[in-house]
Amino acid sequence: MDNPFRTVKDKSCVLITGGSSGIGFQAAKQLINDKHQLILPCRNKEVANNVALELRREIHKNMKSDQLLLTPIMDLSNLESVKDFASELISRDLTIDTAIFNAGLQYTGSKTPRLSAQGFELTFAVNHLAHQCLAQLILPLVLKSKSPRFVITSSEVHNPNSSGGRIGAAASIDDLRFLAKPNVNKILGGNSNFDADKAYKNSKLCNVLFAREIAKRLESLASPISVIAWAPGLVIPRNSQGFFRHSRKYNELGQRIFAFLARDILQITETPERAGQILMDIAVNNEYCLSGFNYLSNNVKGLGKMVFERSDISNEAKDDELAKSLWEFSSELIGISSTI
Repeated sequence: MDNPFRTVKDKSCVLITGGSSGIGFQAAKQLINDKHQLILPCRNKEVANNVALELRREIHKNMKSDQLLLTPIMDLSNLESVKDFASELISRDLTIDTAIFNAGLQYTGSKTPRLSAQGFELTFAVNHLAHQCLAQLILPLVLKSKSPRFVITSSEVHNPNSSGGRIGAAASIDDLRFLAKPNVNKILGGNSNFDADKAYKNSKLCNVLFAREIAKRLESLASPISVIAWAPGLVIPRNSQGFFRHSRKYNELGQRIFAFLARDILQITETPERAGQILMDIAVNNEYCLSGFNYLSNNVKGLGKMVFERSDISNEAKDDELAKSLWEFSSELIGISSTI
């Protein structure tokens, strides 16, 4: 398959998931505007066409859209779709400088789990499993770069000691099997202990564990790579879209009141535009080409004041054995023998 990209001097080729809305879309707009090459997979053709139409408006007049933008199809809720997408990239023999695993799903408020095409709990499947699958498959393309980088969007809620992590059930991975497949029989009988909010927090914990483990494995193979897990802070746009769009239907009034208090009264939220700028910076700026694993967070320092800085991760996220077990368990579910 032909490669539509031409070399753009001193610019990066960036792959980003979750680039059709929210933080990812804001980062994509700024990356394209700065003439970086962008691979932005979308879950279906309709979304791909709409995103391409929007992003072409950002493309410099001296550049053609097919020199800077690809919008192939990939559904993160289906591992076969992820594998097909990876095969397409490999067939193009691309060099990917930065892979941003940004897509995230939350449906807090639901009493029953939603399932992926392969029958895995949907939050775990989309937020973690599909991204590990993609990382393992496209790793050779990333390692071709002179300054390879993985960027993983996590959240402070992975840490039970953070302000968000203390609300509701805390992140804690007691059983990897339940993480992937909550007991459907119990759910049908009305006795499920499934918690959609905890499932989201656990998926963010998985993001950090995955980031630590892939950095560790690559370092042991003398293939060091910059792996940055980051937390954007609480991002609530003023429209009906954004991160909370899936969970809003379970508590519309509560979500609106919370958004008003957090964003307009307490001023503890970040704008999508600013969060997108941070994501672009850590994806392509040299100052963020850090050695090995690093965790950075956009922390509240006062009324309306956010500071993006190096932060600590939870005690569970530091568990080397858990990180290894999660990697091996996920590889088994994916059906790909780990090459690292």
